[in-house]
Amino acid sequence: MELPFDGAISAFYQNDAPEDVRKSVAGGKAHTILFSGYVHDKHLGRKSYDKQMALLQIEMVKLQSWVRETGTKIAMVFEGRDAAGKGGTIERFRTNLNPRAAKIVALSKPSETESTQWYFQRYIKHLPAAGDMVFFDRSWYNRGVVEPVFGFCTPDENARFFNQVQPFEQMVVESGVHLFKFWLNVGRAEQLRRMLARESDPLKQWKLSIIDVQGLHLWDEYTAAIQDTLARTHTPFAPWTVVRSDDKRRARLNAMRMVLHRFEYARKDVDAIGAIDPAICGGPEIWDA
Repeated sequence: MELPFDGAISAFYQNDAPEDVRKSVAGGKAHTILFSGYVHDKHLGRKSYDKQMALLQIEMVKLQSWVRETGTKIAMVFEGRDAAGKGGTIERFRTNLNPRAAKIVALSKPSETESTQWYFQRYIKHLPAAGDMVFFDRSWYNRGVVEPVFGFCTPDENARFFNQVQPFEQMVVESGVHLFKFWLNVGRAEQLRRMLARESDPLKQWKLSIIDVQGLHLWDEYTAAIQDTLARTHTPFAPWTVVRSDDKRRARLNAMRMVLHRFEYARKDVDAIGAIDPAICGGPEIWDA
């Protein structure tokens, strides 16, 4: 089978990955956690996960009905390294929702016209109207992390972003939007394992890009940019929620709980939602490079 990018991910694994990462990937079993700093040794079991997820998705349907009835506006930003689980988490949030009022925004690189506009301009038109939920699969935080790492923006553009992002988000919140910012954090060995799986799966190869491949060599640069971004943009009005996603199942469940616990919607079942695991889902203090 022909591999995307001439098998560049496999080549990185075999030739360039740090020795400890390569050993973790090679020796890891399917359901084991590769990152030694994670709080669990194994992934959450399928039966337990399915049971909890079913209850949470029922609560999400209740929440959406309440959002529509009350005209509430919700925007959720999902950020993280490549293969951290952003798309899969969004998918579980939306599985049983009315897609017309629960939209995914996953913007490609700016067009020629958009590149001449104010940086935040193309995101503004996607913010929610009354009764809507919007899920940003990556967001304006590209300029905080991806763009400076790859040299896609100038230092002045990066500095301007950080000068403007807090006032921008404060205006969004003051306009009545409930803004959630999730940073999905994944360990280096687990990221590589997932990308190797994508490389060999014809149904998932579309998820890979040359940026993903090049990013494997830039772990430390990404780490510095992430630390800087979390430190400079975690605010009382728009805080970051870090979700440790080496176990995708626990990550999805706890991210959903975070949102559901925030609202007092009709027929809410607190017991069905369950408690948030603070070791999995919390503030920037639980982020781990």
